[in-house]
Amino acid sequence: MKVAKLVLGILTILFSVIVTFQSCAAGVSNALEKNDSASGSAGLFVSMLMLTGAIVMIATRNSSGKGASIAAVIIFGLAALLAYPNSSTYGDLVVWGTLCVILAVVNLIAAIKTKKSPSGNNNDPQ
Repeated sequence: MKVAKLVLGILTILFSVIVTFQSCAAGVSNALEKNDSASGSAGLFVSMLMLTGAIVMIATRNSSGKGASIAAVIIFGLAALLAYPNSSTYGDLVVWGTLCVILAVVNLIAAIKTKKSPSGNNNDPQ
């Protein structure tokens, strides 16, 4: 699971850059059309949450606890909850929200598969 978290984290960072550029374009489009859609701004928040989740995945890939995976589940879940309702003029936000759901499920599986150390203290160097 360590290698998978590293690879998914790196890919998610790349995807967050794409989401950022698309969100900027959607925001400019919303401003030029003078509509009240906030999908461009929501996309920027989704990209920030994706970047945060990716950093958590990469930085904690070697941890033996469940906390980091649970934190990533929460971060990607928030990104998905933000993406779906705000995809009115920025249709690709549904795609990125679905990616966030998939990443949340992967981290949930990682948290479930993580076994607790016998001593109960994950930082104990036995």
